[in-house]
Amino acid sequence: MTRLFHISDLHFGLEDRAALAWFGDCVRRERPDAVLITGDLTMRARRREFAAACDWIETLDVPVTVAVGNHDLPYFNPFARFLWPYRRFRRIQRLVERELDFPGLAIVPLKTTARAQWRFDWSKGWVTPRALDRTLAAIDALPQGTTILVTAHHPLVEAGTRGRALTRGGEKALCELAARRVAAVLTGHVHDAFDLEKQTPAGVIRMIGAGTLSQRIRSTPPSFNDLSVTDGGIGVRVRNLADVPTPDMQISDIPPDALPPRAIGEPVAPVAAIPPVDPPVH
Repeated sequence: MTRLFHISDLHFGLEDRAALAWFGDCVRRERPDAVLITGDLTMRARRREFAAACDWIETLDVPVTVAVGNHDLPYFNPFARFLWPYRRFRRIQRLVERELDFPGLAIVPLKTTARAQWRFDWSKGWVTPRALDRTLAAIDALPQGTTILVTAHHPLVEAGTRGRALTRGGEKALCELAARRVAAVLTGHVHDAFDLEKQTPAGVIRMIGAGTLSQRIRSTPPSFNDLSVTDGGIGVRVRNLADVPTPDMQISDIPPDALPPRAIGEPVAPVAAIPPVDPPVH
């Protein structure tokens, strides 16, 4: 069995310190095989927020992979956003979009953020052809029979919809991942946990979302997913300080807007004015 802790949406700058301390204690006591962080380390990608996030991540002392979230791109500095969007990840660059390999199991990243898009709300996801090709190439290079988990920040579709409002290119990406028998896509962004199945033309694929460890809660308390991966499948336990049972922590559908409540005084997302770009995380 491989045991993974799946966390998301830490939002340093508006983090929940008690929840983070509790999670860190769980890691130190229980020693999972890895921690998977599916984006939004910070609130506004400020230097002090990244510094605090990196300090905390470096205490975990287990293998870690980090997805880039929409909140992790520079918000107030358009020059930095377009020219050096990932500069503040430098301290943990080795962990960003890092593939993890275990006996019979691989964790493969899928990038869903972009510096700009042809729509007003840049907080929503976008799987570009380049990003998808990179993920599919990594999957195709794995040995036959490998159990594959894909990590991304944004859920690829809202359950029961065509997914156009949430993540552009998500429907196609899910179909390609289902065709390769990916066991599950692990995401964050909505600040509530879920465990859903999506029917695609290539078959059914599982979508597992983690809640938040920040103060920006939506409908459930701060939590993380405790995943047990065996030959028989993936077990999911949603752990939280309030001891709410897993079924009560998991929402039955991904919200159409997929956005958590906006914090008081938090500015709205920027308005797109230039073509989309998909740079490497280097």
